[in-house]
Amino acid sequence: MPDPDAPDTPHTSHAPGTPDARLDSLRDRWLRTLLAAREGARHPDPYPYADNLLKRWSEPQRRYHTVDHLVAVLDRVDELEECLEGYADDPDAVRLAAWFHDAVYLPDRSENEERSARLAERALPEAGVSRERTDEVARLVRLTLTHDPADDDTNGAVLCDADLAILASDPRAYDRYARAVREEYSFVPDDAFRTGRAAVLRQLLDLPRLFRTPYGQREWEAPARRNLGAEIDRLTARF
Repeated sequence: MPDPDAPDTPHTSHAPGTPDARLDSLRDRWLRTLLAAREGARHPDPYPYADNLLKRWSEPQRRYHTVDHLVAVLDRVDELEECLEGYADDPDAVRLAAWFHDAVYLPDRSENEERSARLAERALPEAGVSRERTDEVARLVRLTLTHDPADDDTNGAVLCDADLAILASDPRAYDRYARAVREEYSFVPDDAFRTGRAAVLRQLLDLPRLFRTPYGQREWEAPARRNLGAEIDRLTARF
């Protein structure tokens, strides 16, 4: 991560609707979250940390776990906070965890969540976040390995629901998601991918509930299960 003693980085604006403008918007979201998480302290400069994370989220091996996914998760966290006001114990920690939860991502590795959590543990104290809140962020990042928060874990429920909300997309968006996942795993032979992906989706369907927040259960559970079932049918159609 950046040198915490580096001088402040000027923040330039770009034309609305351009890719750079989208990154500007994300930098501003990071600024608001980080300042809230460190109780308003202005130093060190937040922007180099945002730029480092956005560079990670823009790596060429990503097809689904991209900046678009980061935006979607942050948007769903905001949606859940608005609909379930006061539900999460620490919404700022949840938002920081959203930024870090796939910050390290290599499709052929199994330790991405752990490495992402360790990145948070290194970067956030440098950025002025307390050790207690850093520990909570790292815990939440590790939780995205299983998406299985405890019943009383409201922070975990919000993050996991926001991360899985893509499963409840309209069918066209879900198809784009499924194709992007396949592209990330392009190194896996087709038959092996179909078998493995179908097994993962069946495990999800076997869960008593995909979503843990009241809003997620009400709004996302049924469409997500329909999408998962339809993808399993497509994956296994020729077997």
